[in-house]
Amino acid sequence: MPTSEGLELSAEKRDAVWRELVRVIEGYIADVDSLRVTPPLDPDALRKELAAKSFATPMDAVEAVRYAADSLTNSQVHTPHAMYYGLFNPAPTFMGIAADALVAAFNPQLAAWSHSPFAAEVERHLIQQFGIRFGLSADSIDGTFCSGGAEANHTALLTALTDKLPAYQEAGTAGLPGQPTLYITADSHDSVRKAARVSGIGKRAIRVVPTDARYRMDLVALSRMIQSDREEGKIPFLVVATAGTTGSGAVDPLHEIADIAWTEGLWFHVDAAWGGGAAFSPTLRKAIAGVERADSITFDAHKWLSVPMGAGVYITRHPKILTRTFETVNPYMPRDASGLDIVDPFSHSLQWSRRAIGMKVFLSMLVAGWDGYREAIEHQAAMGAYLRERLADAGWRVLNDTPMPLVCFVPANHTDPSDRASIDAIVQRVVRSGDAWVSSTVLGGKQAAIRACITKYRTQKADVDRLVEVLGA
Repeated sequence: MPTSEGLELSAEKRDAVWRELVRVIEGYIADVDSLRVTPPLDPDALRKELAAKSFATPMDAVEAVRYAADSLTNSQVHTPHAMYYGLFNPAPTFMGIAADALVAAFNPQLAAWSHSPFAAEVERHLIQQFGIRFGLSADSIDGTFCSGGAEANHTALLTALTDKLPAYQEAGTAGLPGQPTLYITADSHDSVRKAARVSGIGKRAIRVVPTDARYRMDLVALSRMIQSDREEGKIPFLVVATAGTTGSGAVDPLHEIADIAWTEGLWFHVDAAWGGGAAFSPTLRKAIAGVERADSITFDAHKWLSVPMGAGVYITRHPKILTRTFETVNPYMPRDASGLDIVDPFSHSLQWSRRAIGMKVFLSMLVAGWDGYREAIEHQAAMGAYLRERLADAGWRVLNDTPMPLVCFVPANHTDPSDRASIDAIVQRVVRSGDAWVSSTVLGGKQAAIRACITKYRTQKADVDRLVEVLGA
């Protein structure tokens, strides 16, 4: 049977491609800090260049790899760079990189448990271990790996609807006697808002609870809003707390919100996509105390656990809720494992066909262990504390208070909270220089600030000193 040389390369050609890949990857890991952090932004030039790649003439495989690598080098924000202080994009673990290569080659299909029992059980084992770290009872932990925190938060909303408003499963919102209502803050992740829209309950379902001076959910306001909404005929069903907000690293008062949620009969979800990493450190664990009372938790291993994108996790204390939410019956899926004590992932999550997301987490955990991750997480927290000190010494005013390694600040003479233009001007100067990457944000919906986050386990004091120097240039 004829085969295409472009699809199935010869052993000799594969060897050449592997050698080039190793050269490129090793070179990038070793030399990324010598590159500009940020690329020039010229969409017209990129589109013109790509227009010439019409696929009419096949390219040599080694040349193709080299072209892609060079293009990524020249046109990407280098998130593994020592001077990237941005969103939660870490330098990936080497074992995570290796695991992704293995998964790409073996191509396990995780829709049906029987198609890849080892990969499916790896994910079940990881969810169990993470749930225990969060403080959930070992005999009731369930969950699923997701494409990222957005899918995990969407899953939380759907499981909350299924549990608290079971009529939604059959009739959607038309089967409900009132507007389902959920509670977030202005600093909650926008994926919750998106989930409300795409799930059909709409933007009117969202109630934004004010925050206190530390950008944490205001408990008095939450209780008042729940009561008021009930009086208006709305149906409160979900409160979403955040353990480590994207903007400021704030942790909502989890114990107190759990008390309110349980008293009022609401599903209590904790978005710990980033801050959940604190559970791996005995010294930081107290910062997220109360997370163990959540009905469900979002955790992203591609954030503080530093595995390659993307590896979201949804964890719950309700072992039947995912099946109730996503189970489906069809005539074509494999039945090889019928009668066994297993769950097919396709009937347990939003996704159907998908890759083995958990393998890069598993290999990283196997090699680093709990102690390796504890040391890495505590080191980043220490670098965050050092950044606060250096900024204060250099005349900046730090605005947020969190044990997480995320610092929000403004110039000492910046007195107008709503003045984002001058903040953006500083950020753009830094980003355009190519020397570092920071971002701007708005805290509590009103306070403009520069945001810098320690995202890498190898960040050192010299890197922090350099950032402060670049900010003041």
